[in-house]
Amino acid sequence: MQRLMLFMMICLGLVLPATASAWWQDDWRYRKQISIDTTPQGMSLDQPVGRTPMLVRLHTGNFTFDGIGEKGADIRFVAADDQTVLNHQVESFDPLMGIALIWVDVPQVEPGQRQDIWLYYGNQTAPATSNGQLSFDPDYTLVYHFEGVTSAPPRDTTAYGNHAQTVPGTSIDGVIGRSMLLAGQPLMLPASPSLTTDAGAAFTFSAWLRADQVEGERVILARRDGGNSLLVGVSQGVPFVEVNGQRSQPGMPISPGQWQHLALTADGSQLNLFVNGRESATLALTLPAFSSSIAIGTDVPGERSTAPADVEASSGTEDATAPGDAQALTASRYQPFMGAIDELRFSKVARPAALILADAAAQGSESKLIAYGVDEEQSGFGFGSLGFLLKAVPIDAWVIIAVLIGMMFQSWFIMVRKSRSVALVSRSNEAFREQFARVGTRLELLADDPQLPQRLEHSSLWRLYSVAVREIRTRREQGADTTAISGATIEAIRASMDGVRTRELQALGSKLSTLSNAIAGGPYIGLLGTVLGIMVVFLGTAMAGDVNINAIAPGMAAALLATAMGLFVAIPALFGYNRLVTRNKEVGADMRIFVDEFITRLAEVHGEVQVPGEPPRLDMRVEPKHATV
Repeated sequence: MQRLMLFMMICLGLVLPATASAWWQDDWRYRKQISIDTTPQGMSLDQPVGRTPMLVRLHTGNFTFDGIGEKGADIRFVAADDQTVLNHQVESFDPLMGIALIWVDVPQVEPGQRQDIWLYYGNQTAPATSNGQLSFDPDYTLVYHFEGVTSAPPRDTTAYGNHAQTVPGTSIDGVIGRSMLLAGQPLMLPASPSLTTDAGAAFTFSAWLRADQVEGERVILARRDGGNSLLVGVSQGVPFVEVNGQRSQPGMPISPGQWQHLALTADGSQLNLFVNGRESATLALTLPAFSSSIAIGTDVPGERSTAPADVEASSGTEDATAPGDAQALTASRYQPFMGAIDELRFSKVARPAALILADAAAQGSESKLIAYGVDEEQSGFGFGSLGFLLKAVPIDAWVIIAVLIGMMFQSWFIMVRKSRSVALVSRSNEAFREQFARVGTRLELLADDPQLPQRLEHSSLWRLYSVAVREIRTRREQGADTTAISGATIEAIRASMDGVRTRELQALGSKLSTLSNAIAGGPYIGLLGTVLGIMVVFLGTAMAGDVNINAIAPGMAAALLATAMGLFVAIPALFGYNRLVTRNKEVGADMRIFVDEFITRLAEVHGEVQVPGEPPRLDMRVEPKHATV
């Protein structure tokens, strides 16, 4: 029993500190669980994604926007270990409209796992820590969110500062916040050292595109440097990549008027084109060396196309290489991309296919990769989520829980006390058995030892023995001949021993009825608290006129806490009761056996002797009356 109680106390000691440390910092009042799910229940990924900037979309359907600081300055993202703070960048935050777009630097995304991170908020004094330079790893050389004003060129989020040189169009709503509408004018990127690529170097380009016109051949990305050229575009709606006039085979087409993710990777051996995260086309060439500027949305202005069709069109014409004719040829060969572009990125490494697929899945409007939990409020009790649950318990349920707590401590006190008591009785009975084993026919031998009463004060067998010897000596002191005891006297001595045995059993079984009440009544009292709590929750919902799971769930959980408390009272009491009853039966059986054994020996030593054929007579053994047996 003591081991059971110690085990339960250890479990409580382990649970409460773990719950208390679950909250990252006490200064933040609220938090929200966000899960990155790469299992088949979410978005199934079978390859590691690695470090990735994950888009967190907050809106009124998954976030309350209550208690959060102005412009989201108090937002923090913490890993599942409740210690590691993740870098993040707030692209847009509008609590009035109920929309926020935040990029979170997740260090590692593994396949086939559900990984949790926590969004903390609700600290009005916290400074803003949003930083795009830290949220995107150093291999990103250019990242445009297009979140700025329309009249200014797009700005680079990374530390390289590759800001755009032109403003090609207007800002419109995109797949992620704002986007840039391209209507025939190029978005020129600078010829900076960080965007320079060596021959055969690795490279990644990705963007979200909405093609409003797909007929003809339209350029999305163009880069020309001397005799080298790199073009990414669509031909009759089919994306292609072209290097120095060599084009990839047709692959997966794009749908006009819809946002789709397009990506190009170069790994030093070939170029791969991805549409919506899936490989669409390949080109078995390496990337040439480039140090020139990059045009987005049209071909590079003033550059002559090196496509074979242009060469044939210019053959036989003496002035075909004039600058004006070259520009005309370019315009006739490659039309500008007509549509919108969003989340433009360049990398100086070849991003893995799993990362491109994760980007296409997580950045879209309907993402299965990221799941959002409910908003939690810090309890104030110091017990994390358990304290939050306790805070939601109504007053009527607290009354029930207080009664159950009283029953719990009462039952635990009784179990510990009774367990110690029966353990002392059992050990003392064992010690008495060792002494009684050497008595033999001298039944009163142990009664003359002055040290035994103190040593065997907890032994029930000693008390049975003492009352039997006292009955014999009382009769001797009253002048009765105890050398031959009649059957009636023996039965009288047995009756005295049975009376003591009954009182011993009553003492062992005392207070066990309290455990029975805890076993039978605890769950019912807890159920009463649950019923009252649910009634209060439903009444409040009816009065509010709005069914909101975020409002109902805490009250329901708190109401169920009463039933759980009732079971927590009853289950230990049940185990303790069964254990005590079993040990009491063992002690009772031991006393019954001793009574039979002592009476049998008494009849053997002091009982009447009867010879066959003669009337009963007393035992004629001579023994001095003053001698002690």
